Amino acid sequence: MKKVAVIMGSDSDWPVVKGACQQLETFGIPYEAHILSAHRTPAAAADFARNARANGFGVLICAAGMAAHLAGAFAGNSTLPVIGIPMKGGAADGLDALLATVQMPSGIPVATVAINGAKNAAVLAAQILAVSDDALAAKLDAQRSEMAEQIAAKEAKLQAELAH
Repeated sequence: MKKVAVIMGSDSDWPVVKGACQQLETFGIPYEAHILSAHRTPAAAADFARNARANGFGVLICAAGMAAHLAGAFAGNSTLPVIGIPMKGGAADGLDALLATVQMPSGIPVATVAINGAKNAAVLAAQILAVSDDALAAKLDAQRSEMAEQIAAKEAKLQAELAH
C-alpha cells in the first residue's frame, strides 16, 4: 500500500492534524508526518514534494493556516493528489487559509476539506488509495455502515423519548 504524507506548516497545527493520523491508523494506512514550510523551508518542502512518488507516497495531505499555501506549493511540485486542510486562526479565523488552499490555478488542483477538517482529509486520502485496493475499500464501506448504525440508534432513542 502507498503511504500518505501528512505535512503541516507549523507544530501549532499538530493538535488538529493528529486527527488525520489517527484516522489513517484506523484504516491501517502507513503514513509519515512532517513539519515543512512553503515559506520558511521552501527548498526542503519542494524536495519532499518532488520525491514523494519515488519515496512510496500515494497522497499528500498538507495543513496550513492564515494565507499560507503549503498545499499549493506541494501541488506545484508533485503530480500526486494533494489534499489541503485550511487551519483555523489568524485575523480571518481560517477563511484566508480556506481561500488560499482552494483557489488554485488551472492545472494545479488541491482537494480542499473544511477548516480544521483533518479527519475528512484522511478519509479522502483513503478513498483515493482505495481505487486500487479492495481491502481498503471494504474498510471504508464498514466505516460508512457503522456511521449509519449510529444514526439509526440515535433516531430510535429520539423516537422512544418522544413517545413518552
